[in-house]
Amino acid sequence: MISIETLTEFDKDLKRLLKKYRTLERDIEVLGMVLRINPDANPTFSFRIEGLGIETCVIKVKKIASQSFKGKGVQSGFRLVYAYFEQERRIVYIELYHKNEKAMEDRERIKRHFK
Repeated sequence: MISIETLTEFDKDLKRLLKKYRTLERDIEVLGMVLRINPDANPTFSFRIEGLGIETCVIKVKKIASQSFKGKGVQSGFRLVYAYFEQERRIVYIELYHKNEKAMEDRERIKRHFK
């Protein structure tokens, strides 16, 4: 089974967003169940972030269903960035944000933690 870990910065992102989006923790748990079955990038749902200059496979999930946005399905606007280590059967959540708060992932955070 694939294990899921989080960076401290991810935990802070989640805690901050939970104040506004109360169902987000459960939404992320459901996403984790999906990622354990299909952790690779899946076009339209997620994609690999290129151009980081690191070997680690880093993927951004664009479509996250959230009960905080009833009727919107996967168009919630949340973005989750994670590193996938296929050989180790491990996922590390790196960043969580809402697309209205920022345009793209924190590439410096990714580079700081992964080579």
